[in-house]
Amino acid sequence: MTPPRRVVAITGAGGALGAAISARLASEPATDLVLSDVSATSLDATVEGLPAQASVETVIADVSDLAQVESVMTLATKRFGHLDVVVSNAGVLSSNGRIHNLDTEEWERAFRINLLGAVNNIRAAVGVMRPRGSGSIILTASVSGLTAWSHAAPYCATKAAVIQLAKVAAVEYARDGIRVNCVCPGTFESAIHAELPPDALATIAGKHPLGLGTAADLVGAYSYLASDASRWTTGSAIVVDGGYSAP
Repeated sequence: MTPPRRVVAITGAGGALGAAISARLASEPATDLVLSDVSATSLDATVEGLPAQASVETVIADVSDLAQVESVMTLATKRFGHLDVVVSNAGVLSSNGRIHNLDTEEWERAFRINLLGAVNNIRAAVGVMRPRGSGSIILTASVSGLTAWSHAAPYCATKAAVIQLAKVAAVEYARDGIRVNCVCPGTFESAIHAELPPDALATIAGKHPLGLGTAADLVGAYSYLASDASRWTTGSAIVVDGGYSAP
């Protein structure tokens, strides 16, 4: 008997990391994808970068809205019959500034997308995974949630919360057969660095013993957590940061 295909839903699939994760998982055998993002243009670009044989559906969704996240999971189950893996990857950086100079909206935006977005992914995912008694939920955190980045408090605080959220969810849903983990990337090349002056980028790179990475350097961790090879891994924060947090 042919084993069932693996169904993966990825929110925040439109950025550099989301596109790389999508391409990696699409290249793996017997995998169906449901990709979502707030930007149709970014989502289209991700789809264009997938292997020609990729099995994919797309939907626009704002992760800060639970109903919209639930629509992603609903699409997966209606189109492919079930849902095995959810990758919660949407996130935003905060403005560069010290805590007292950042207004309330800056804090609310970071909490709404980075933290509440992860919460909504978990809520929506367990709703369809618990009846099957299995599933893997992968949250994108950051090494900034384990270290201190000056002038980036909303981002650091929300990513630290995502790490703790993964741990609590892992404990709460283990008996339901659902694993919850997170990946903590260091700084990697993406569009947000395009306008940085070369000396600023060099300074950031200098803090990573292996230099700046790329999104492709991160996808192995997601591939592992999305696979049966990680069946005994839950509540983990896998750091992939080029050595940034080592010193």
